[in-house]
Amino acid sequence: MSTAHQPPTGTVNRAHQQMALWMGTFAFTISFAVWTIFSIIGIQIKDDLGLNDTQFGLLVAMPILTGSLSRIFLGVWTEQYGGRIVFTGVMLAGAVSTWLLASATTYPMFLVAAFVLGIAGGSFTVVITYVSKWFPKERQGTALGIVGAGNIGAAFTKLLAPVVMVAIGWTGVAQVWAVALATVALLYYFSTKDEPDLVKRKAEGVAPVPFLTQMAPLRSLRVWRFSLYYFFVFGAFVALALWLPRYLVGAYGLDLKTAGMIAAAYSIPASLFRIVGGWASDKYGARKVMYWTFIGSVVCTFLLSYPSTTYVLDGIRGPVEFRLAMGVVPFTVLVFVLGFFMSLGKAAVYKHIPEYYPNNVGSVAGVVGMIGGLGGFILPILFGILNDWLGVWTSCFMLLFVLVSVALAWMHFAIRRMELDRHPDIGRDTDLPEIMQGQPAKSS
Repeated sequence: MSTAHQPPTGTVNRAHQQMALWMGTFAFTISFAVWTIFSIIGIQIKDDLGLNDTQFGLLVAMPILTGSLSRIFLGVWTEQYGGRIVFTGVMLAGAVSTWLLASATTYPMFLVAAFVLGIAGGSFTVVITYVSKWFPKERQGTALGIVGAGNIGAAFTKLLAPVVMVAIGWTGVAQVWAVALATVALLYYFSTKDEPDLVKRKAEGVAPVPFLTQMAPLRSLRVWRFSLYYFFVFGAFVALALWLPRYLVGAYGLDLKTAGMIAAAYSIPASLFRIVGGWASDKYGARKVMYWTFIGSVVCTFLLSYPSTTYVLDGIRGPVEFRLAMGVVPFTVLVFVLGFFMSLGKAAVYKHIPEYYPNNVGSVAGVVGMIGGLGGFILPILFGILNDWLGVWTSCFMLLFVLVSVALAWMHFAIRRMELDRHPDIGRDTDLPEIMQGQPAKSS
């Protein structure tokens, strides 16, 4: 395996390395807070415009579409021109569009504004590519896990936006978030340095790798399998981060502030524990962590998908009625656990990329991030459609149960096939060794 992009030992300034890591994480956190702003202000906009659940799902998902589609191009540009300049440009563009959001008055205008605002979500591929070039392979899992913890920006929005909205309205939220993002963009640019391989390439006069060359690994089915994993662990995370406040208000009758706090109980572990996922991927292997993720998520989504049900049995003394329903407390615990498993998986998926594609981190990370982000766009819309069609609140978790089950099955059979290719004797193993004892040995 090529070791391109691995900084030679002793050549990286540790202060610059740590600044790249921590400022990148901080800037991504603020970018993610802006990217998910509609999870809170969208509920007020829904009431103001009289939207149904399908229209609301499209509105909150629109920024996710832009952030997703932009990731592949931003990843390639990061490889070509450097993460520092690209990330700064993305944040400034996101800040301007967020400020202009306050001028929207009709549903089509909100959709356009949300689409443009979504550029802030494309920053993930940029910062992942940028930070990965500052660390050797054996430390990349932990480093990228720390950066990915910037997903906690979604929790900041859920906790702080309702308070700001009560004080100065939803337009005030948009303007405050825009100013914060622009400020962080300038801090980031002036406190970080260009990545080591970009500095070396400029010094040697080496031209950037062409776009089509960067895209060559996308012919590998493995890239698209990783993308499905990320469609669930990240796409479903974003979708639930956007949808849970609406779910809690509708299913449990909570006020928006309480719903935002409970939704944060999902977003915070789904972000912070990504650091644990990165460390575990370095220590135990990303494949094993993915098994933990998918098996745990299958259990959680199955329990969450069961709708509140009233049963009537024909008893000895007449009908016996009882009800199975999940209260707010067990629901909060289960989404916390689901967020934990998702956080492990998000780190494990991105641990794979520098391992398998060290020369094409930007393009592969861009495609995987794009597909994952598209999950955050498509799933809220499907949640709304299922709500309007089935009329069952837990239908969103039914969909996620099917999705993660498919991902687990594909991963397992792909791994099994790779093991059989490497070790053909595995296919001849049996749980009944006594049957094999009477068979003649094959000549070699």
